[in-house]
Amino acid sequence: MTISRLIIREILHRKLNFTLGLLTVAMAIGCLAGSLTLVRLHDARTQTILVQKKFETQEKMRILEDDVRRAMQKLGFNIVILPKDQNLSDWYAEDYGDKYMPEKYLSRLQESGIVTIEHLAPRLRKKVNWPETKWAVILVGTSDKKAVNPGLYSHELSLEAVPQGKIVLGYEIQQGLGLNAGDRILFMGNEFVVHKCNGESGSEEDMTVWINLQEAQELLNKKGLINEIIAFECRSAWANLPKVRDEITRILPGTQVIEKASNVLAKVHAYTKVEEEGKATIEREREHMAQLRASRTRFIRILISLVMVICLVWIALLALGNVRGRRTEIGILRTLGFRSRQILYIFLSRAIVIGLFGGILGFFAGSFLGGNWSEPVGENRYEWMLNFKLFGLAICLAVAIAVTASWIPAIVATRQDPAVVLRKE
Repeated sequence: MTISRLIIREILHRKLNFTLGLLTVAMAIGCLAGSLTLVRLHDARTQTILVQKKFETQEKMRILEDDVRRAMQKLGFNIVILPKDQNLSDWYAEDYGDKYMPEKYLSRLQESGIVTIEHLAPRLRKKVNWPETKWAVILVGTSDKKAVNPGLYSHELSLEAVPQGKIVLGYEIQQGLGLNAGDRILFMGNEFVVHKCNGESGSEEDMTVWINLQEAQELLNKKGLINEIIAFECRSAWANLPKVRDEITRILPGTQVIEKASNVLAKVHAYTKVEEEGKATIEREREHMAQLRASRTRFIRILISLVMVICLVWIALLALGNVRGRRTEIGILRTLGFRSRQILYIFLSRAIVIGLFGGILGFFAGSFLGGNWSEPVGENRYEWMLNFKLFGLAICLAVAIAVTASWIPAIVATRQDPAVVLRKE
């Protein structure tokens, strides 16, 4: 009879002892596999929650950003750059400035690579008497808006340049004079063609006329000068006037910067607040899940250590009982010429079989129970059972547990004197 057949027949003969050993190993490995499955599912669930919260925050930000951008585009240019010596009290009271700065400031800003501004446009504004009508109107000389950051260019900003020889009339002026687009009109001794008539705005723009900047400079004898540069902030600088002011005054030291106050600012502040709260919520959730994982990991370590010790002791007792129950068999085998290492091989081979099948059973049972105990993640909660690296680790550990626990009883079996054993029996 070969040793392999001897091992198989012994297993079949002592089914209870073998089954108890196998179930003990399965319990140890099942506890390990189930715990690792729970930890990995926890990590996957954490990632899913964080991704979901990030997506929800980004969706809120996208909606709010679109709302803010539409509001800002409706408002138009929301930054005004004035000469440093311009008295703001006079500027607010008269709605135009009496101090001037070089028009080349615009080119300097445009070529500076400023990152807080999206668009720039020069203006020359002044209240003048219109001798042909005896009216006091606001004259605005405008030029093309310049895209400082072309990648952010928006075509929806309301300012557009007035071609030379053309004039744009505010609502009250158009109504008072009964003019329409294409009509000719004298303004301060110069003939212009009505380019467009603006609708009613309910503001000083109803009594404003717009002409080309170069023609306005000639009429006011301010060649090469402007008294305002209007700008539109980039998204990154919304509601961050100090940042805009610092960057502009660094490039143009002889200027000051003001921001138009409106309900848009409230929306901008709401946008930044939602962004900050969204990031804080994600960070809090990440910290909470990390703390939960740490506490679970500590518990799992203690549980696995305790289970491993108990299983080692129990398998050792089962192996020792198996050795004692087979004393006569061992004595006969030794009498028949079996050496100590062959006896050792018989008992350790039995332990390896227990570890192998117990590890397989424990791995799949533990992974299955761990997957059912936890909430599903993704389409298949049992995909973790296909982790071959973890499977190999579980089998090796199971065999190591069984062999380690059976080692001392196996050594005891090899040291038994067959003459003494058979005489007692």
